[in-house]
Amino acid sequence: MAYRKLGTRTSEQRRALLANLTKQVITHERIETTEQRAKEVRKMVDKIITYGKKGTLEARRDAIAKLLNDKDVVKKVFDDLAKRYATRNGGYTRILKLHERRGDDAAIVILELV
Repeated sequence: MAYRKLGTRTSEQRRALLANLTKQVITHERIETTEQRAKEVRKMVDKIITYGKKGTLEARRDAIAKLLNDKDVVKKVFDDLAKRYATRNGGYTRILKLHERRGDDAAIVILELV
């Protein structure tokens, strides 16, 4: 599977970064981040919401493992978001481009749930 390295991070740091950004998207339903991070986080968010739509114990455990044992976020996914997206087949997030960051000219975007 191809993925972005997101700088000079180790695999543990990358996994933690993506898990934390995923938790923020699910909690606040909208975050502002760089375009490269948003494209990686979108994959995780879609996968977690799909777990919520399955609703099985195995899917819940997989979601808890991916989100670093944050059970409150998993509860929101399985209770609220799974019902909201019950009829939707994927594409739960949207990326809106904003501007370039001043220091390093990185593209800043808004990643939000549809």
